[in-house]
Amino acid sequence: MVSNSLKRSVKPSKSGQNHGRSARLPMYRMLQIHELLKEGKFPNCQALSDDFEVSYKTVQRDIDFMRDQLQLPIQYDSTNHGFIYTKEVKNLPTVALQEGEVVALLVAQKAAEQYRGTPFEKSLKSAFARLVEGMPAHSEISLSDLSAAVSFRPSGPPSSDLESFQMLSKALLDSHEISFFYKKPGDGKGTERTIQPYHLGCIGGVWYLIGFDLARSSIRTFALARISSPKNLRRKFTRPKDFSLESMLGDSFSAFETRNAQQIRILLDPLAATLTGERRWHPSQKLVFRKDGSAELSLKVGMAPDLEAWILGLGSHAKVLAPIALRKRVKATAQAIAAQYR
Repeated sequence: MVSNSLKRSVKPSKSGQNHGRSARLPMYRMLQIHELLKEGKFPNCQALSDDFEVSYKTVQRDIDFMRDQLQLPIQYDSTNHGFIYTKEVKNLPTVALQEGEVVALLVAQKAAEQYRGTPFEKSLKSAFARLVEGMPAHSEISLSDLSAAVSFRPSGPPSSDLESFQMLSKALLDSHEISFFYKKPGDGKGTERTIQPYHLGCIGGVWYLIGFDLARSSIRTFALARISSPKNLRRKFTRPKDFSLESMLGDSFSAFETRNAQQIRILLDPLAATLTGERRWHPSQKLVFRKDGSAELSLKVGMAPDLEAWILGLGSHAKVLAPIALRKRVKATAQAIAAQYR
């Protein structure tokens, strides 16, 4: 009976699709409310109405529907000023969606979760709600599957750095110069930098700030985890129209800007060949397999620490063939590592 009530609320009306689409927005809100209740976050109507950008009464109707129609054990906790589940809820009722669209819905919802607490959260939630709104409904899937089937484990900005992340992103959007202390690996003190921020990018799961370093008169890349005490200097600047991240990192393996791309050749044993072939590490990547299962990997990139670290991460399963300079550097590092265990 509960399932049928829910299905009626999301199916298109005979007169057209608009009724069905607008009815699906509550399903998105209820999924979010359910997650907050499961996590013991004590959501309340006022906070949820601000978050979802709907009225207080709309959220109250959602909660009433979840409690009265879906028979979920929701109760208001006056001590914590929010709602709770009075007992464990493992599954939610079914919602009608097309099978292929469930995947898109699932991925969008989970991908957006990694930006909770960042300046992108509000826009992503709005975009996700519109995605749900536009979906036709034909087949069924349990809403609990949206939480259990797929997950993301990103390397987003740590909670302690969210305030800095928000400040940096706002300064970038407002074209304001910034200053901060930056610690390079192995540098205990760090140095003060004054930057014109051009771009914030998540590269290989790590957040970087790219901007023009005024003291060094060049574009530099900074890992957000190494930035401390950022300040918005409120000085306007004009970002160059010809700046392009794709052009800047075109010869790079990952986040380090490099020039003079070279042909890199690496011999991979069967295990490394299989694992390496499962991902696209660089647009220039070519993998030629041999009869014994090994393969030769070729890349046209500039030499940089992130390339060397990636090769060393493959351990004894990879051997640099060319260029000689890269082969010698990797060999020297490997020998230094081995020396640590003598």
